Amino acid sequence: MRSSKIERETKETRIKVSLDLDGSGEGEIKTGIGFFDHMLDLFKRHAMIDLCVCAQGDLDVDYHHTVEDVGLVIGKALNEALGDRKGIRRYGFASIPMDEALCETSLDLGGRPFLVMQCAMKHMFVKDFEVKLVEEFFRAVSVEARANIHLRQIYGDEAHHVCEGLFKSFARALRVAKAIDPTEKGVPSSKGVI
Repeated sequence: MRSSKIERETKETRIKVSLDLDGSGEGEIKTGIGFFDHMLDLFKRHAMIDLCVCAQGDLDVDYHHTVEDVGLVIGKALNEALGDRKGIRRYGFASIPMDEALCETSLDLGGRPFLVMQCAMKHMFVKDFEVKLVEEFFRAVSVEARANIHLRQIYGDEAHHVCEGLFKSFARALRVAKAIDPTEKGVPSSKGVI
């Protein structure tokens, strides 16, 4: 079973995540942040992972702590579920159109955390959600999942569509990278370990 359950509690947030890499896109998302819940729903569906997220945070202060900490816990759950990463495809790429927006993700599950995000959204908010938090989320995922993530907004005007393109392209790239490669007999690295 490539699955994981992680809990994290701080003075700012209390988060529970369960994740199954070989799921079917099911699960319940409750962070208290409507737009973020929507993005995580898209993520689980397009990555074909079962994902449950229950987060309570200091939303009266800001959304930042909750969004970043959810990213940390999801990243940690991904890392744990991947285990030694034996037999995975390791790399994934996806380009996703969302109406007028086009976004892409290149992903390496090779154990080296790094985030590059090229995104220049014209609007700062979707409703009350600051779109800069998308980068904080993916940075946190990258660190804890030990994943090299490159996200790029090629073009697009509507911030909702751009965010959706980023989450969907990441999900689709992860769907490819996490898949078991029947021709890979070991760890997909010349070092023999990830």
